[in-house]
Order: sequence, then structure tokens, then C-alpha cells
Amino acid sequence: MNAELRHIIEAQQFSREWLENEFFPLTDEMRGIFKQGGCDILSGKRMISFFYEPSTRTRASFEFAMDYLGGNVVFSTENATQFSSVAKGETLRDTITVLNRYGPDVIVLRYNEEGGAKIAAEASSVPIINAGDGSGQHPTQALLDLYTIRRKLGRIDGILVAMIGDLFNGRTVRSLCYLLGKFSDIRICFIAPDEAKMKEDIKDYLRRHNVSFVEGNDLRVVAPEVDVFYQTRTQKERGTNISAMETGLFVINGEVLDSAKDSSIIMHPLPRVGEITLEVDSDSRAVYLTDQIDSGVFTRMAELKMLLS
Repeated sequence: MNAELRHIIEAQQFSREWLENEFFPLTDEMRGIFKQGGCDILSGKRMISFFYEPSTRTRASFEFAMDYLGGNVVFSTENATQFSSVAKGETLRDTITVLNRYGPDVIVLRYNEEGGAKIAAEASSVPIINAGDGSGQHPTQALLDLYTIRRKLGRIDGILVAMIGDLFNGRTVRSLCYLLGKFSDIRICFIAPDEAKMKEDIKDYLRRHNVSFVEGNDLRVVAPEVDVFYQTRTQKERGTNISAMETGLFVINGEVLDSAKDSSIIMHPLPRVGEITLEVDSDSRAVYLTDQIDSGVFTRMAELKMLLS
């Protein structure tokens, strides 16, 4: 889906041409609008943010993005499993059908199971934006990550990306892999313990798209060659239990910084729970609390404008 954006469901729907010719330029434009204090191009438009799981950055950035464009957030929840009719057993399809009756222009949905965004899109007459569905995908996170990489490194082709941590349940790394597969001469190092390795479907996708990848279990081995460190947390809420994460094998710390290239960047979709030590925060290569956060607002402004204007 490139010419006319209807829903944002999965990273595979975007082509390299769309990313380079439409999405990146519009995001740059939204960056300027943000710095000017906003505009009113979505005046009169209404957004629902309906989250079955807690969220800080995704929910807040979408709601701020809508506000900066002059639109309204008319209904918002980040714990729908407890504080909506879902707690009474209502199905996702019925919930989306009902919400559509109130006249929103877009629904931003985070669901607790893979495939929820597709179900919602089938039931909805207005655009659905997948803000994360279980351990499936998080396409808007991947878009902001790709934009951050391009802006900080000046390129996407030819980079080496280390994806670190709980890759088995990491929806952000899955979506980012799908987008990286659109570019040339990409190399990926999957750094994870045996119990949290990247799933085979992603590795099969990378093989089909001629993306070179290797697997390892010690970040320190590859750190000197890495352009992008993409760290992830252990997702205990999805059953992952990685005792090895407490060792230096998967942690970005001073030792890793000392061996990393001056031109590399360090990313994390957040929240972090110890897999990046505090000493890293002040390093100029760390972008997870700065540029990566900013990109979330700019890219989501672009997505909303594409869907609604």
C-alpha cells in the first residue's frame, strides 16, 4: 500500500519508493511544523486511542501528534482490558464496530494478541493504526526507527545493525527487519540467548530479500563493527525469562561504548529495565532518550496527515 494509505497494519505494506519519496519528506515537513508550534490542517478530525496494554511513548506521541495538527483526541484509554466492555468479554470486532458508530476519523489501536490490527481493520470503516499487537508487529515504531537511522547516519543502505536481547517476543525488531529488507547491502547481527532468538519467519524473510544476517550471544564480539545498536528489553509479561541478560553479554555499557565506532548510534524502543546502563545516557551516540523520541512525534504526525487529509 503506497499510493493511497488506508490503514497502517504491518511494515511489509510500505515500499522503499514510498518511504523515500513520500514518507521521509513529509516527516521532515512535520518536523518543521512541530518546531513552529503546530498547525490546523486536521481541524475537526477526531482520533480514538484504544490501548489494551499500557503505553507511554506510543500513546502520548500519537495524541500529541494529533494535537499539533489541530485535531482532537475524543476518547483515550491505555488499559482497555480492565476499563472497558472488554472486561465483560466483548470481542475486538464488536468493540471496533461500536466505536465506529460514534464517528471517529481514525482509531489508534494497541492489542494484546498478534493479528488484532488486521481484525480491527476488517471491522472498521475508518483507518486503523496498529500501535502494537502482541508479539506480532509495531509498524509505526519501525517507521520512526528507520527515520532516526536515516537522519543520524545519513543513509540506510550498507549499514550493520545489531539487534539485541529478547528477539523472540520483540515486535519492534520484527517490524524493523521488514523495513530494512527494502534497502541494499544491509547486514544484521541477532544477539540473543538461545531462549530468545529471532523467529524463523523473519529469518526466512531476510533470506528472500538477500539480507545478510548472523546470530550470536555476545554483543562485545560484534560491537566494533556495528553502525546501529538496537537494544530491547526482556518481555517478562510474554513469558521470557533470560537470566543471561543480567550478565555483560547482552548489556550496552561502558565496555561496549569503548569498543564501538564513534559514528555508531544506540537505540532502544523503551522502556528499558537494565539492558542499557545509565552511564550510556550521556554519550553522544545514545539517541533513545532524544532523537528517537522526537522522531516518534514527527513520524506520527506524518502518518495522521497521510490518512486524514
